[in-house]
Amino acid sequence: MKISVIGTGKTGGKVVELLGDDLAEAFDGSNPPTVEKLQQADAVIIFVHGDAVPDILDEVIESGTPAAWGTTGYDWPQDLEDRVKAKNAKWVLASNFSLGMNIIRKSIEAISAGSSILDDPKFHIHEVHHVHKKDAPSGTALSWKEWLNKEAEVTSAREGDVKGIHELTMRTGTEEITLKHKALDRALFAEGAIWAAEQLINNSKIEAGICTFGQLFDQVMEEKE
Repeated sequence: MKISVIGTGKTGGKVVELLGDDLAEAFDGSNPPTVEKLQQADAVIIFVHGDAVPDILDEVIESGTPAAWGTTGYDWPQDLEDRVKAKNAKWVLASNFSLGMNIIRKSIEAISAGSSILDDPKFHIHEVHHVHKKDAPSGTALSWKEWLNKEAEVTSAREGDVKGIHELTMRTGTEEITLKHKALDRALFAEGAIWAAEQLINNSKIEAGICTFGQLFDQVMEEKE
């Protein structure tokens, strides 16, 4: 199994490190990906900011190589699904590649459902990331709001080299519930991205097209039951 990586920054660099001998090639601004080079890998993991996506999108699609995207801050083209399927490719998109974040997703869905019996609950989502992160709120915070499916205030802060802190608070007049996820090492995002790429390569039940990391996680868990 050989996996290429596009983007060798904070998280992409960790992916390169963890792949070791399984790395096909690492691409960055000085070594841009080509269709031919991407096709030499079994899958590609991509950690680039949204601003860089237009520079590589066509090449990744044209290659037909399974792709795990960890990009946030980008509005994907409306015809993306059709273009990926036309190449019989498998893609997974993630705002956060933490496997534990899927446990958080289930917890947020439970909080949302249970809040219906409470008296006027108020929701607040707060996220903190390193000072170099460009998009705010983070893609993960927006995913939390989507999972919650309730009106919620979303706030952001940028501090030092914080790997990622997300916190949901639900408050009523008589009680407060807080759910928190803190990334301790960027290796957790790299590990999740590698896991996703391996699923795209080895799991024959995954169909061509685009899925979210959560959908991929749920499918694999259902297969294990």
